[in-house]
Amino acid sequence: MSAPTLLAGVPDERLEVAARGLRATRRHRRTRRAVVTLGLLAVAVALCLTSLMMGDYPLSAGQVLAAVAGSDAAPASFIITELRLPRVALGVLVGIAFGIAGALFQSVLRNPLASPDVIGISQGASAGAVAAILLGGASGALVSLSAIAGGAAVGLLLYAVAWRGGMTGHRFVLAGIGVAYVCSSVIGYLLTRSEVQQAQSALLWMTGSLAQADWSLVRSLALALLVLVPLVAAVARALDILLLGDDQARSLGRRPDLTRGLVIALGVALACVATAAAGPVAFVAFTAAPIARRLLGDGTLALLQAALVGVVLVVGADLVAQHLLPADMAVPVGVVTGAIGGPYLIWLMASGRARAA
Repeated sequence: MSAPTLLAGVPDERLEVAARGLRATRRHRRTRRAVVTLGLLAVAVALCLTSLMMGDYPLSAGQVLAAVAGSDAAPASFIITELRLPRVALGVLVGIAFGIAGALFQSVLRNPLASPDVIGISQGASAGAVAAILLGGASGALVSLSAIAGGAAVGLLLYAVAWRGGMTGHRFVLAGIGVAYVCSSVIGYLLTRSEVQQAQSALLWMTGSLAQADWSLVRSLALALLVLVPLVAAVARALDILLLGDDQARSLGRRPDLTRGLVIALGVALACVATAAAGPVAFVAFTAAPIARRLLGDGTLALLQAALVGVVLVVGADLVAQHLLPADMAVPVGVVTGAIGGPYLIWLMASGRARAA
């Protein structure tokens, strides 16, 4: 039965009222989305500017902006462009990558626990990097490549294990938790068999840190995101349709299993390149998307907002780790994000929300 037939007996006045209500709801959602997006962007910019200003050599906002524009003299220009800006830029890129990765996994698998640091992707990347450090004495780019290979291998393994004529989020998450324990056991074994200096280097990387930031690393991660983010945008529409249900997606000409596989592959790639650059920064991917969706309140995918929340979490946590803890307690950024994400996970489990699949 067509829509005009269904509405034939409805008075025009009621139709007009319903139409006005629908338009008002849409305007409200657009306004709220714009306010949330601009608010998150403003917070992210403020945190980045504050990070550039603070340090052993404090700078004013004007000095920072002049140095970034290339019109300030040394030493401010050197401090900003060579020491502080690469770290902030790396934090921004890592936050974007983890934020989008978490949003993709949690949306396509329909499970709030589906995050790279819960389902084993980060642990697989860590195992690859730690093996390269402890067994091969690797450093720099080779460690990053090993991390990408380890995370990708875990992603393929999870897909193969969880596939039973189709993919369900519950099965994928359970398989991921099991693989995460296996990878953690491998890491523990390698650490116990290594020299103390090598183990310290591996442990620092595993915690998640921005201390190794330089322009070469920033350019590598930026190039990876320039490839991956447009691909995410290309499949975002198909993912929105997939969220309506597999039957609805098929009726609209989509292939749910293919879409799900592509989205998972992109999520794995984003998590791997971010982990390769900064280590497994804990709980950013896990918390970014739920915070973004709660701020929007419309049940949409919220990829852009999740990316901005990821930036706020990483840059804000690094600011706390560097400057707001006591001077003798300098810690990697992953320690602070873990302290934030741990209570959130406890609340999630206690509230019963983790049962949603």
